[in-house]
Amino acid sequence: MGRTRWARFVGVLGIGAVGVGALLTGMSQGALAASFAVSGHDFKVSADYLDGKGFVQFGGVDAGAGKVNVVAVSGFKTATLNKFCQSVFVGKMPIVGDVTMRITADGVGGMSADNLVVNLTDLSGDLELGAPDIGIDASKVTKGPENLRGLPGSFGLQADSAKITGLRQTAWSTTAQTIRFKGMNLTIRQGKQECF
Repeated sequence: MGRTRWARFVGVLGIGAVGVGALLTGMSQGALAASFAVSGHDFKVSADYLDGKGFVQFGGVDAGAGKVNVVAVSGFKTATLNKFCQSVFVGKMPIVGDVTMRITADGVGGMSADNLVVNLTDLSGDLELGAPDIGIDASKVTKGPENLRGLPGSFGLQADSAKITGLRQTAWSTTAQTIRFKGMNLTIRQGKQECF
């Protein structure tokens, strides 16, 4: 009782890694819709540059894993990110302790997405909006992904384009019609090794 069966543990971990690899390969080839949501954990994303078309943003809530978080909902019809990094840090896991999973695509246009929606709590960088409408009713935004709207009477903004240099964001969930990675690298390491 109380002993770890290491062969079984390594086998299960290996099967999980193969499954993650197959899933990410499918996404990198544009074959799968994508959704990133980590139960009870936020995650970080960084990029040298984001070029987005059809941008909307408004307040909302993310109720994943039975926990409600107030978020800014950001949507793009299309988005391309240079030197993309996404990290998930999970502390104090049984046996292994702190663990960080990172997905990187280091090149120009390393990550691109269609109908991208991010529920975020923090965002920083240098922002340029093309043809913005700021203070529009969030239920009447039309420039972002189809059917992405906020609550009537709440604050919203939209723009033909959004460009962010030095992107740093913390988010609770990401969904997209398609996400593509060029030169993707997935690593799982002990310790805290986040994107920023």
